[in-house]
Amino acid sequence: MDTKDGRHDFDFFIGRWKVKHRKLKALMQGSTQWDEFESTVEDRKILGGIGNLEEMTFQRESGALYGVSLSLFNPKTEEWSQYWMDSANAMLTSPMVGKFNNGVGEFFAEDDLDGKPVLARALWSKITATSCQWEQALSDDGGKTWETNWVMEFERV
Repeated sequence: MDTKDGRHDFDFFIGRWKVKHRKLKALMQGSTQWDEFESTVEDRKILGGIGNLEEMTFQRESGALYGVSLSLFNPKTEEWSQYWMDSANAMLTSPMVGKFNNGVGEFFAEDDLDGKPVLARALWSKITATSCQWEQALSDDGGKTWETNWVMEFERV
């Protein structure tokens, strides 16, 4: 079995993390106002190592919000699919699909914002033994330009 195919790309993320979030208050409207908050994360391997399950607890003014990210590696395509669900919506999202190249994970999905089609991108970067960064961006022009709307800075606990 080839284990250099990408199935270990999320091994860096196993464990417990403290997270600082910056999220745009308004999407795709030229907003420069950010909402800042924190969360905790615990991530573990599942399915014999071809999956990861991330449990996140957000500390919001309105109370705690819970989220789960499910990442699954497809050995045939050598790509990861990342799904999201949270306690506010209780629905599993369509996956963002991608892979890691040169230490950066890049994932994409077609989505919609207020009924208009957008392309969503997530980037995993700045990966060290004790920290990493995730950011999300949207594009309404097929990926020519991007608006970063959410940045998470992880610090290992």
